[in-house]
Amino acid sequence: MSAQEIEIRVIPSLHEIAATDWDACACPEAASGGRPVDPFTTHRFLLALEDSGSVGPGTGWLPQYLTAWADGLLIAVAPLYAKSHSQGEYIFDHSWAHAYERAGGRYYPKLQIAVPFTPATGRRFLTRPGFEGAGLAALVQGGIQLTENNGISSLNVTFCTADEAQHAQKLGMMVRKSQQFHWRNDGYGSFEAFLAELSSRKRKNIRKERSVAQAFGGTIQTFTGAAIQPEHWDAFWAFYQDTGARKWGSPYLTRRFFDIAHETLGDDIALVLAKRDGRWIAGALNFIGANALFGRYWGASEHHSCLHFELCYYQAIDIAIDMGLGTVEAGAQGEHKLARGYLPTPTWSLHWMRDPGFGRAVHDYLEAEMAAVDEEIEILTDYGPFKKSNIEEQE
Repeated sequence: MSAQEIEIRVIPSLHEIAATDWDACACPEAASGGRPVDPFTTHRFLLALEDSGSVGPGTGWLPQYLTAWADGLLIAVAPLYAKSHSQGEYIFDHSWAHAYERAGGRYYPKLQIAVPFTPATGRRFLTRPGFEGAGLAALVQGGIQLTENNGISSLNVTFCTADEAQHAQKLGMMVRKSQQFHWRNDGYGSFEAFLAELSSRKRKNIRKERSVAQAFGGTIQTFTGAAIQPEHWDAFWAFYQDTGARKWGSPYLTRRFFDIAHETLGDDIALVLAKRDGRWIAGALNFIGANALFGRYWGASEHHSCLHFELCYYQAIDIAIDMGLGTVEAGAQGEHKLARGYLPTPTWSLHWMRDPGFGRAVHDYLEAEMAAVDEEIEILTDYGPFKKSNIEEQE
């Protein structure tokens, strides 16, 4: 089947697409009741963003879900949004916007295939099994045509897979390489087994940090599924508001999102909370995939030394080991994660510029940036906490 035989439709609300149809493309591996590889592209997660008002009119994230149909069958979908700013993306293009507008162009609105506010790698061109090649090609070509027909500056795809980046590049999109810090589970049976792979100095430092954090005078608990209660969401909302106000000026997610999460997303969530003197005083929100744990948000009402590291990084490793997950993605940026066992890992995005001259300038920028990212990953990996030889180090 060629892309020309496929009909592209833009749909403004997920209420117009049955969850079973969307998820047949987004997470076919979960059809028999298992976990989706990517919890963020499920119908329930994206609909929670929409129904909570976290995306939609007035947010700068206007849903324009891209869908591909063949003989009445939905064969591919993409979470596409019309953006009036570049917030909540974590792949930064502000300098592009300024340059384009200084040259007399109009950078916004732009089109963005992404999971809003979520710097986690996953498929962005979501295809029903058996339609992988035709579905991806149709979505890429349909997105470019939509951009061209409406006089929009650009089509952007953030945190796609390496395989998608390779295929979309052949269809005319430019590839951007970035990096995050991920923890990798090498079949560890315990946290101590992981520590045994680190250099002596790093191993001692992590043990010290965990000891300091766990001496904060309270308890740390992890909740998932039905164990998450409304009081836990009330506490976490307060933490999230504080963090959002300091980092972004205002929180991206609305309070309603967490109410919906309580009803529909509990099985996808591991909520780590710290309690002291009968009050929840800090928390970290993680999402659970079939192969990875995704750290998303953190906040606290009290400061305690090393508690951030414990809740966000070390507790996440504990959860991943307990659940047999292969990776922990701890979010965007943060070279401080390196000393805590999280290694630099490439991430990918895609870009298509309607203006050919601007596209050439962006292409040249991306070529130079990719070389710098490759060098940075090599250097940071060499500075990682793991042993540099097979010779057992003394404690």
